[in-house]
Amino acid sequence: MTMARVGIMRASMTISLDVASFVTTATFVAAFFGLYALWRGRVAIRESGVLPYHRLRQQRLLGGWQVVLWGLLFFGLAAWLQFYGQQVAFSVFPVTPTPISTATPSLSPTPLQTPTATLTPSQTETLQFTYTPSPTTIPTMPPSIQAQFTSQVTPNPNAVFSPLVFAQGINLQTYLGINPGTVFANPVNGIYAIFSYDGMLPEVQWTALWYRGDELVHYETKPWDGTTGGYGFTEWIPDAEDWLPGIYQVQIFVGMEPKVVSEFEVTGAPATSTPTPTPSNTATFTPTRTPTRTITATHTRFPTQTPAD
Repeated sequence: MTMARVGIMRASMTISLDVASFVTTATFVAAFFGLYALWRGRVAIRESGVLPYHRLRQQRLLGGWQVVLWGLLFFGLAAWLQFYGQQVAFSVFPVTPTPISTATPSLSPTPLQTPTATLTPSQTETLQFTYTPSPTTIPTMPPSIQAQFTSQVTPNPNAVFSPLVFAQGINLQTYLGINPGTVFANPVNGIYAIFSYDGMLPEVQWTALWYRGDELVHYETKPWDGTTGGYGFTEWIPDAEDWLPGIYQVQIFVGMEPKVVSEFEVTGAPATSTPTPTPSNTATFTPTRTPTRTITATHTRFPTQTPAD
């Protein structure tokens, strides 16, 4: 494409944009005056009804309808400009593009290729520790616990449990944990696992399993005696020396399906229980008196000597 053609196209686009802008602006102006005239006419018609004299009312009413008519005319003008304005403008003002003189192109020197910078190898940091995620397994119900199921109610598959909140106590009025956390330092008296739930069925079998590592340290399984939705908890309150340090995991099941699994940690050496001395019966030695032998004195008659005559 030559420079002359480019100039002609630029001139045509400039004139076209100017005419289009003018027609668009005129359309909006006509529409604005149409809206204003309709509003003023409506106000005049309403005010004519409150005037005390008949002639004034008629004049005001006639003037209001005239203003409304002007508003309709302005709307008609806006519509005509929108559909036919550009065609009429181009017919009245035909586009006569003015050619632009073309400049003789001069040979420009070919730029030399600049050497590309060679990136220096960056030092790769060596990680001191690498993290290998442990494989996560789906919790399963131990057969020994399953054998203790007594419910015959089919669990609701849409039953849901919230993540467990661990605490050292519980407010049974609000179901808020007392001293909540995920790390507990010995001595620990007991841990409560608090949760919210929804979609439970009465008498459905539910189970809470407490693990320390891979060892099952506590469990409870029974038919559900709560409502369909609300708050609940499971607790483990063993002897003080049973709280060995380590990672504990609590698993909640409804039927055979696991619903929520959460963990907490116990640190420090467990407390040792102090034995309570129990009184024992001690045999007491009671001396027994043995009867002593009593010597009874006997009266012995001695012969008396009788003098001879």
